[in-house]
Amino acid sequence: MYELACAYRDVLSEVDALERWFARLSDLGAACAGGAGTVPGSVLEFAAGPADHSLELARRGASVTALDLSPAMCVRARDKAQRDGLRLDVVHADMRDFTLPARFDLAITMLNSLCHLMELDDLVTHLKAAAAHIVPGGLYIIELAHPADFLTMVPRTSSEWDTDVDGRQVHVRWGGADDAIDPVTQVTREHVRVTVRDAAGSRTLTDVVPNRFWTRTEVTAAARLAGLSRAGAPANAGRPGRLGPVADHAGRSGSARAAAAVGTARLHRTGANLCGPASCRTGA
Repeated sequence: MYELACAYRDVLSEVDALERWFARLSDLGAACAGGAGTVPGSVLEFAAGPADHSLELARRGASVTALDLSPAMCVRARDKAQRDGLRLDVVHADMRDFTLPARFDLAITMLNSLCHLMELDDLVTHLKAAAAHIVPGGLYIIELAHPADFLTMVPRTSSEWDTDVDGRQVHVRWGGADDAIDPVTQVTREHVRVTVRDAAGSRTLTDVVPNRFWTRTEVTAAARLAGLSRAGAPANAGRPGRLGPVADHAGRSGSARAAAAVGTARLHRTGANLCGPASCRTGA
């Protein structure tokens, strides 16, 4: 049901964008491609779920590791990689507390998955762990929800959509006007309803998903607490307003710098990089 609900995603175009940002915002990508799109040598995806973006990057030649807290999602990602004949390392772990034997050129977190980190300490802990696994000159790109979806009278994105997937009609309602954000905790309890209709009939799944909204200021502060700073930001991609700031990260001997744009941010720190709605770069 999760994959059907998210079938509206244009994974090919989104991976194209990730490659362009890697080429333009990371030292490694710029050195290889002069700003044009290029496939990073190694990629780590957090909260990867069924790992569609990881699989597409692997299909393009990257060495990819997909990390997720859900055992069921890890099994699904492995099954899809095996089905498609792709090499994908799948790790069952918490994005706040993990240790891997490798460091990566690019790290990504897609689909606003940082919303599952409810407290500032959780976010800072994750950013520190991510930074430790990114090579100097690398980048971390994070996709976050747009502030207009929470802080304006008229959201920028729809909370209801329909897709056709392999002969199945899928209707999704994810949150909406009745799911108000708590102004103190910045958490919304989003009511989710997914209905699938096909030759076998109709099935409906309902759930309530807590969603923490992170502002650009909070991401910047968390990055600094983690020893990172934001620097620059690519334009939004995919559904309007879905991407957050980009962060640029410098290597151990590099200097920290920061800048961000609505939707995507780039983080910079000595020795690692990360990106939430952001991308991070590490300098040598």
